[in-house]
Amino acid sequence: MNNIRVRFAPSPTGFLHIGGLRAVLFDYLIAKTLGGKLILRIEDTDKKRQVEGAVEGLINILDWVGIKFDEGPHLGGDFGPYVQSERKEIYQEHVGALLKKGGAYRCFCSEARLKEMREEQQAKKMPPRYDRACRNLSAEEIKDKLAKHQAFVIRQKMPLAGEIIAHDELRGDIRFAAADLDDQVLIKVDGLPTYQFANVVDDHLMQISHVLRGDEWIPSFPKNLLLYQAFNWEPPKFIHLTLTLNKEGGKLSKRQGDVSVEDFRAKGYLPEALLNFCVLQGWHPSASAKTPKEKTDEILSLDQMVEFFDYETMGTSPAIFDIEKLDYFNGYYIRQMSLERLTKLCLPFLGDNLKMTNVSKKQAIDYVQKVVALEQERLKKLSDIGELTAFMFSDDLQYEPKLLVWKKLAPEQIKNNLQAIFELLEKIAEAEWNKKSIEGSIMNYLKEQGYKVGDYLWPLRAALTGRQTSPGPFEVAEVLGQEESLKRINQAIKKL
Repeated sequence: MNNIRVRFAPSPTGFLHIGGLRAVLFDYLIAKTLGGKLILRIEDTDKKRQVEGAVEGLINILDWVGIKFDEGPHLGGDFGPYVQSERKEIYQEHVGALLKKGGAYRCFCSEARLKEMREEQQAKKMPPRYDRACRNLSAEEIKDKLAKHQAFVIRQKMPLAGEIIAHDELRGDIRFAAADLDDQVLIKVDGLPTYQFANVVDDHLMQISHVLRGDEWIPSFPKNLLLYQAFNWEPPKFIHLTLTLNKEGGKLSKRQGDVSVEDFRAKGYLPEALLNFCVLQGWHPSASAKTPKEKTDEILSLDQMVEFFDYETMGTSPAIFDIEKLDYFNGYYIRQMSLERLTKLCLPFLGDNLKMTNVSKKQAIDYVQKVVALEQERLKKLSDIGELTAFMFSDDLQYEPKLLVWKKLAPEQIKNNLQAIFELLEKIAEAEWNKKSIEGSIMNYLKEQGYKVGDYLWPLRAALTGRQTSPGPFEVAEVLGQEESLKRINQAIKKL
């Protein structure tokens, strides 16, 4: 196939699952590494599960992560419509041709009969499968039922014997016994196609060259190939992507935490981190001959993914979703970011802090930027910035006096130590108030007097931050400024 065309075909049922992002990323990489196009197609034949605005939301979130389409409902193209509900006549035309060829048949069985049949099969421990009661109806019988306006579905006529060999690009040939295949429904009672039928027709008419989908669809693989054969069409190349599992080996579930890309964005995860994390859920740069030997880490930009990726080196073992690894990537990209960009991204997460009483005099962006810089090395996700920096915006720190206590020092000794620090810092000229002068003044004093560093720096840090853990006291004091720092030290002395 010289014309490389890869499609991402989600259903508009809500937010984009992290597994969906993983799938569309691999679709994108297959298309781009082979010099082809990425197509967005919306599969909306299941009307009961549709969510209003889901398509727009999907396009927006994928635009946010940096995945762009070449064709789709929002872009147009030569192979539209790109929404399945707008292609009903196309499906009717093709199923009509299949009926004439004898590759499909009308099934008039009622829901009640099908339910009774399934229950009987289960009672006998037989696999639930349509018993083909309508498969050999005569032309007269069909004509009579149609005249009576009896409801029907259209089923695929499967071979009754033999073997179907289905080739997966990662797994090789997979063999299926025809006798195990069900006569699946192609067109539902409402006239809309099933997922399986619409996909085959759409993939052929849109000239899709590579189909990437979850490995849960492998059991239906032979049915798809038989449809291609029934129409005398060449099938695309199939790549079945392994599922993403949680650490316990089960499917990712919203009950166990965030699973949608929108959830991760709201928590302050970066698109670079999400893409880097997802590409390693089924592929590794070390597996590809395109990856330079000196590339030994797992940090990959989207451009590098396109440069190194080779779909033939994708893995077939289930991917494990490890939130700690995602946090690692997110922290890495936060640390690589310019302070200006990081501050801009952090602002929405600082909302409550910026409303604190003393912020009016410190609200200038340069102060916020200095506050963000304090935590840039420790941030794992942007949403952490609010809680981590709240003490930098507070007029009145609330903490227990015992926080000021270092080891077995008596409160009176701590009070004296803080008083000494206060007097040292008070002597620094306002124009020279910076980390270097603050640190030099305190550390020289402690060295000259032979005092223990912890006896002074722990109470100082607690006084400035009111926190058990925080950035260093010299960095905090520099950002707070001399007036605010002295005020907080004085408040701490009064607590003792």
